[in-house]
Amino acid sequence: MFKNLSHITFADKWVLWLIPVVLVLAVLWWYFRSKKNYPSLKLSSTAAFAGVKEPARAWLKRFLPLLRVLAMIFLLVAIARPQTSYDEEKITTEGIDIVLAIDVSGSMLSKDFTPNRIEAAKSEAMQFIDGRQHDRIGLVIFSGESFTQCPVTIDHGILKNQVKEVRNGMMEDGTAIGMGLATAVQRLKEGTAKSKVVILMTDGVNNRGLIDPLTATDIALQFGVRVYTIGIGTNGKAMTPVGMGPDGKLVFDYAPVEIDEQLLKDIAKKTGGQYFRATDNKTLKEIYTQIDKLEKTKIEVSAFQRKTEKFYAFALIAGLFLLLEILMRYLVVRAIP
Repeated sequence: MFKNLSHITFADKWVLWLIPVVLVLAVLWWYFRSKKNYPSLKLSSTAAFAGVKEPARAWLKRFLPLLRVLAMIFLLVAIARPQTSYDEEKITTEGIDIVLAIDVSGSMLSKDFTPNRIEAAKSEAMQFIDGRQHDRIGLVIFSGESFTQCPVTIDHGILKNQVKEVRNGMMEDGTAIGMGLATAVQRLKEGTAKSKVVILMTDGVNNRGLIDPLTATDIALQFGVRVYTIGIGTNGKAMTPVGMGPDGKLVFDYAPVEIDEQLLKDIAKKTGGQYFRATDNKTLKEIYTQIDKLEKTKIEVSAFQRKTEKFYAFALIAGLFLLLEILMRYLVVRAIP
């Protein structure tokens, strides 16, 4: 009956101010009634009445006015017209389908980003997702091969949980840029969105995979997919995993950062996208902000609010309290003065 009370509003809120007035009047009535002078009878001793208990009906009669006060309070709440309301949004045009294709190869553990490249990429990806509430977004990861971590979806909660699960070692190591791009396009090609976008991020050179990156680019072009490419890695050298120590932990050392920038530029240019270079956490954040501005969702949202009257329950309870008071007064305690 009172589900979602936290969403209740009142059409005539001023009526609620009468409730304190009713309570104050009830307290005053009770106070002056207790001071009322009743006829008295003087006795030399009350010992004869020591074992006499007050009748239950007399006790009930004293509390009958409380039922009437409760009835008045619930009646005032009903008169104030409680309503539940919720907002609805109607999407009148289609948004954008986006796939994030993220390199998870071993070099993505390099520490030129805080705490490393892959964690920085995940953090910025989740913030990007939060800003695209009307778009369907998916996630593809790749290293020596590629894998769809999450198909395109409007349920961004599920998507962000999948982003959090991304880590190095989920598949064979290497850098299969062509496979990553081809898998991302595969997730988009059947969609009906007017705009289809892949944001591909890598820190290396294509050295694995069955599909050449330029072939994957032609496939993207065929299906009208625009590709933004991001080369992630500092200029020069970075603290990079170079092997495994006797204790089973990764060994890091400075190694040259090698990104096939020309390939990434060609992919972006051919599909109508852009190439970006991220050299630290700050520039990576700026890149996602820029892509967000370039790919604004072209939708029209018409918002309206629907209200549902909820005074019936309060009026019913007021009536029940009043009925109970009348029944008790005339059927249970009527013989008590």
